[in-house]
Amino acid sequence: MTSKKEETNPAAARKRRTPTPNFSASQKVQAVLAVWTERAKPAEVIRELKINWMVLQHWQQRAMEGMLQALEGRVKLADGTALNPRLQALLSKQEAPRLLPRLRQVQQTSRESAPES
Repeated sequence: MTSKKEETNPAAARKRRTPTPNFSASQKVQAVLAVWTERAKPAEVIRELKINWMVLQHWQQRAMEGMLQALEGRVKLADGTALNPRLQALLSKQEAPRLLPRLRQVQQTSRESAPES
């Protein structure tokens, strides 16, 4: 059934959004990790899942935020050498302004408490 409004305005009928498919958390994790571990290019993941670029970007941001939140306070990686370049870039773009003052404070504390030889 179409409403009278749609019948009189064919442009509105064309602009109707296609519903975004719902993905489980494990599907999102697999997609993000495939990109981060360079098993698949972002374009391949986007094409396969039939999502747009911004959806994948949002998943990556949320994944990074979740990891940082889960690991904060337990492990401090000063230079991030354990991360691949893509993760380092995402981390620096997302969290560097917030984490730099804390990192400096931790480094200062460790220098002051280190025994002099």
